[in-house]
Amino acid sequence: MSSDTAYCVVLTTTASAEQAEGLAKKVVAERLAACVQVQRIQSYYLWKGEVRSDPECLLFIKARQSQYQELEDFIRKNHAYETPEIVQLPITAGFSGYLKWIDEVTGA
Repeated sequence: MSSDTAYCVVLTTTASAEQAEGLAKKVVAERLAACVQVQRIQSYYLWKGEVRSDPECLLFIKARQSQYQELEDFIRKNHAYETPEIVQLPITAGFSGYLKWIDEVTGA
């Protein structure tokens, strides 16, 4: 597929697998994403003047760009962190069958 930013991957992290599972299921149930993948990671970061390191879960959320703001708002409302990571990465190319599936699942 040619360059197209109609789709995106949104990244967010949670403190536990249980939080990740709950958020992933809610996002998909609300049709704000077609798929959410969860991976355990170790994060190193500066928070309130202190270098910290914690195990987290990273969520890879596959969505339509047009739903990004609604998805961000949903994550902020349903997230346990004071300042959650919410980062959007545009999908500039991809298998057309998979991208069509994202449209079908999210109601485009």
